Amino acid sequence: MPESLRPEPLEGFLLAAGLGVRMGTLSRCLPKPAWTIQGRPLLQWGADALRIHGICAIGCNAHLFPERLRAVADGLLVFEEPRLLGSAGGLLHARGRVASELLTWNADVWAEAVPFDQLRDRHRASRATLSWLLIPHPGGDWNPVWMDAEDRVLPKGVVGPQGPFHFTGAAAWSPEALALLPEGPSEVNELRPRLPLHLGVVVEPFPWREIGTPAALIQAAAELAPEQEGRLAGCYVHPAARPAGRLTRSVLGPGAAPPPAITDADALWFEEGGHQVRLGL
Repeated sequence: MPESLRPEPLEGFLLAAGLGVRMGTLSRCLPKPAWTIQGRPLLQWGADALRIHGICAIGCNAHLFPERLRAVADGLLVFEEPRLLGSAGGLLHARGRVASELLTWNADVWAEAVPFDQLRDRHRASRATLSWLLIPHPGGDWNPVWMDAEDRVLPKGVVGPQGPFHFTGAAAWSPEALALLPEGPSEVNELRPRLPLHLGVVVEPFPWREIGTPAALIQAAAELAPEQEGRLAGCYVHPAARPAGRLTRSVLGPGAAPPPAITDADALWFEEGGHQVRLGL
């Protein structure tokens, strides 16, 4: 194949497509990975977590408001996904573009540093088909992951000699694993029984949090960006919003400018088509 016709290579991929169901009305405004913490979209937090380990050829998929995701996807190759392809099928965009391994991350997660180097090194040394980055299970409702004595991840629901662990969302996919993806939508748990070696790589817990609900976004703003998105107590304020009035438990999205005299709670405000939109959370 002539060099000019070869698809652009990929080393990393951010899973950014979805319906945003858990975000409720916030998904009427922005896709989850486009919401910001400390002025940076979650999508770029994920990209930077890869870049610090030398991963610069990065792609992502987009479904909900793809044009709004593109607007915050500087430096990324964006693959629009009109039909959702699922947790595994979304990686069809990378098939045929990966030379060694593809490091993946969920784009609705905040983390300053992800130990992708440990994941990559162990994945390469073991020649695994798919490797998951695991931490000791923190308790709660997270699905537990168990491994056998040789660090192979066991099928969902099977208890083994090592565990329980929690899957952080970071994974390393070999080209062989990507080649096993069926055409069309598919889920990782459907693919796992077909993988010759599904490895678990256990690391010490590191700071990260999933931001999948309005409450999680408000809490992340308060704890991680108290002078920026969290500057209005109990609320989230987008960098492009102009807070006013007396608001509680509310989210001010891009262009939000509530009336100065308003008292409101449990609301989403944003600008659309030159008009202020107010929706309940």
